Amino acid sequence: MIEKLRLNKEFRRVYGRGKSFVDGAVVTYILGNRSDKTRIGITVSKKLGSAVLRNRAKRLLTAAFFECLPNVKSGYDIVFVARSRIFTKKSYDVANIMKKHFISAGMWNANDK
Repeated sequence: MIEKLRLNKEFRRVYGRGKSFVDGAVVTYILGNRSDKTRIGITVSKKLGSAVLRNRAKRLLTAAFFECLPNVKSGYDIVFVARSRIFTKKSYDVANIMKKHFISAGMWNANDK
């Protein structure tokens, strides 16, 4: 089951206590949440561009996450932070970056791919 992180304190908790994984296009913060739900949050800074560009980045991150979702273990809070290089990527490129981050975090079920 997927839920969204909405409150500032939830994002801050993941930033503060979570493990971070960095790439030129995406930074991923991951923290266990003691439940069977996966909660995601997506942030894009106003420094990256206009509302059109920021919304494109959010759509890319969402599409890439749902591409990875069947192999991701549940029970984690995940925050994705877009960086400037995301605008040169396609969703499958971002999905590969996320896959690397999930493998590094030990969240990837390797039974399929």
